[in-house]
Amino acid sequence: MSRLIVVPTPIGNLKDMTYRAIEAISKADLVLAEDTRTTYKLLSHYQIDAKLQSFHMHNEHKVVERYVKAMLGGTEIALVSDAGTPGISDPGYMLIRAAVEHKIPVECLPGATAIIPAAVASGLPCDRFYFEGFLPHKKGRVKKIESFKSLDQTVILYESPHRIIKLLVQLKDGGFSENKVVVCRELSKMHEEYIRGTVEEVHAELASRPSIKGEIVVVLDPTQKDT
Repeated sequence: MSRLIVVPTPIGNLKDMTYRAIEAISKADLVLAEDTRTTYKLLSHYQIDAKLQSFHMHNEHKVVERYVKAMLGGTEIALVSDAGTPGISDPGYMLIRAAVEHKIPVECLPGATAIIPAAVASGLPCDRFYFEGFLPHKKGRVKKIESFKSLDQTVILYESPHRIIKLLVQLKDGGFSENKVVVCRELSKMHEEYIRGTVEEVHAELASRPSIKGEIVVVLDPTQKDT
């Protein structure tokens, strides 16, 4: 019986790949990737020759059993997502849970995730925070935003550049217009940016732009308002 190694990959800057991550992928018998094309580019950059197979949200239910059997038979699997740590708003949980249930050793390497740099660099309290990940696209979205009023800690969300304006409008409608927020865009990349202010101010800034691109992390303090 071998093991499952969960390997974080850079969220943007390829230099953030760790030595241990490179070693783990290089030694694994099989690398499961969210998108093999994306992972192939990363492995090519580090000149790693590895056997790649797809493991994503659309097929994980069907293939988990197959990979559990492979690990029980001695195969060492490295699990990666397109960016960041698998299982954190990315595929991975089902395979990790199945490995644990079958007493297959699971190791998760420390490494890149967008949550921590966004929280720390936001300047908002980060000794405690509530991580929501991606909000529902439709059903339950407004209700979830309203629930932030009961929290006494910083809220961290992931959001698409196509929905960030919608989110800020919904935060305004939910009573957070004067609350402090930081929209973190393109973390670790060349065009990394932090847009800070109240929800009202940040919405005005982003709404004035002809387009918004890049991965986004939203850090909201539901307790602090500018007066």
